[in-house]
Amino acid sequence: MDTLTSPHGGGQPLLHQKGAEIQAFGTLKQLPIGLGHDTRMYACQRLNRVLADTQILYSLYKKHHWLMRGATFYSLHLMLDKHAEAQLAIVDALAERVQSLGGVAVGDPRHVAELTAIPRPPDGVEPVPVMLSRLLDAHERILIDARDAAARISAEGDEGSTDLLVSEVIRTGEAQVWFLAEHLVDTPLVRG
Repeated sequence: MDTLTSPHGGGQPLLHQKGAEIQAFGTLKQLPIGLGHDTRMYACQRLNRVLADTQILYSLYKKHHWLMRGATFYSLHLMLDKHAEAQLAIVDALAERVQSLGGVAVGDPRHVAELTAIPRPPDGVEPVPVMLSRLLDAHERILIDARDAAARISAEGDEGSTDLLVSEVIRTGEAQVWFLAEHLVDTPLVRG
């Protein structure tokens, strides 16, 4: 039988493959990056917590982006989408850092839900100020955890993870909090 008529030839995908897990979550593979096992393990654990929360924050941003209401709909709709894009970039950076340390990044949404510290919102639509407050609460939880993680990881000598937490998670989060909080100032759109 030649390769063109063979079930494995001619470009036919090998579908329905199964196999054993090759690296369990919470384990490390050895990489020559100049950091010890315990330092890398601790950093992966902390980064995965921030990663899980950041994935939830990204999802909250998208949900609230879709569900905006009222006179400020357009500006909030655009701003929340822009914030979501920035959070998605942070998700990717955190996941790649975990992988570069030899760990396994949390990625399955069901696993993320088990790890996150951010409370689940109702499935329906909330008033706009409540949705914005929910985003601010999620940011604050992430910022508190990221600051603590950055300090402890830095003490372990992992400046790469510390830099990621400070330059991307914390700085982006602080700026986004500022923009969100300003939308909760009680100022009428029109004065009578």
